[in-house]
Amino acid sequence: MKGRVFNFNAGPAVLPLPVLEKAREELLNYGGCGMSVMEMSHRSKEFEEILSRTEASLRRILRIPDDYAVLFLQGGASLQFSMIPMNLYLKGQPVEIIHSGSWTEKAIAEHKKLCEYKIVASSESEKFLRLPSWQGVAFNPNASYVYMCSNNTIFGTQFREFPDTGNVPLVADMSSDILSRAIDVSRFGLIFAGAQKNLGPSGVTLVIIRKDLVERAAKELPTMLQYRIHVKNNSLYNTPPTFGIYVCGLVLDWIEAEGGLPAIEKRNDEKARILYEAIDASGLFYGPVEKNSRSRMNVVFRVKGDNEDLEKKFVSEAAAAGLAGLKGHRSVGGLRASIYNAHPVEGVRALVDFMKEFERKNG
Repeated sequence: MKGRVFNFNAGPAVLPLPVLEKAREELLNYGGCGMSVMEMSHRSKEFEEILSRTEASLRRILRIPDDYAVLFLQGGASLQFSMIPMNLYLKGQPVEIIHSGSWTEKAIAEHKKLCEYKIVASSESEKFLRLPSWQGVAFNPNASYVYMCSNNTIFGTQFREFPDTGNVPLVADMSSDILSRAIDVSRFGLIFAGAQKNLGPSGVTLVIIRKDLVERAAKELPTMLQYRIHVKNNSLYNTPPTFGIYVCGLVLDWIEAEGGLPAIEKRNDEKARILYEAIDASGLFYGPVEKNSRSRMNVVFRVKGDNEDLEKKFVSEAAAAGLAGLKGHRSVGGLRASIYNAHPVEGVRALVDFMKEFERKNG
């Protein structure tokens, strides 16, 4: 579309153009009801249909079993760092954590306030430039749960496989790679994700939780922090992020129209391959992440010698060329291209062409 850039931001991130066009078309008058989704009551028949359809689409795409509840909450993934131990921790049964970067570090900080925990695998000593391995880890069969983050936006790593934790619930932060590939939901006790990467706009937090875990929380826990309350009220205990949920529904429609998760995953693999091959073949750029740990969602790279001045020049000139959001996270610097589901292959090819021309001029 004329005037739009290729958006490589890590989140809020690119949305599918057909979704934006559909939302624009329905913005003033949704379904002939005479008002916008932003204006209608969350108790109205129209919105309850939107919520029901969105949940049904998600269940269909991810093949979510019937014994799991689907919640659309607020507070971002960051609130889940606290809600999870508040609801799932069992006294005397320490949580086990696989520590892979900044987002597990934030979760650990909240666990420290609320429960006993143990870090059973970590790659902190390698500056999180590879994934921690759980090979040889004997998970405690009496742990409250095992906690991990599937994809790390800041360091550019992503788990391809998940540990077998037996009867201990596996809890996964999938904020940045939810719906990017097929997963077996039944292997997890709880999955959560901020919507603003692959699912929709910021303001919606998805929680998929096995129903037997919902009742673990003490009844004395503040009402809004209890999963049981949100399950009982079908995400409608208080006013939910109505427009965000509506857009999530449109994104799910788009995923199905594109061929579902098999087609999405195939395209994500192609985009990552194109970009990593260009980085590995470059005389100017390099990828700091161990190859077996590389993320298909967030491609981190640097100028050789970690030349920050040249990296700043790259970001500035790329933005002027219509390639937005390529600056690395402020905590690590460097460069980063986030290529979520909605980012087109054409955008990745345009970035590779720009990198080659930049190297020709500055290498």
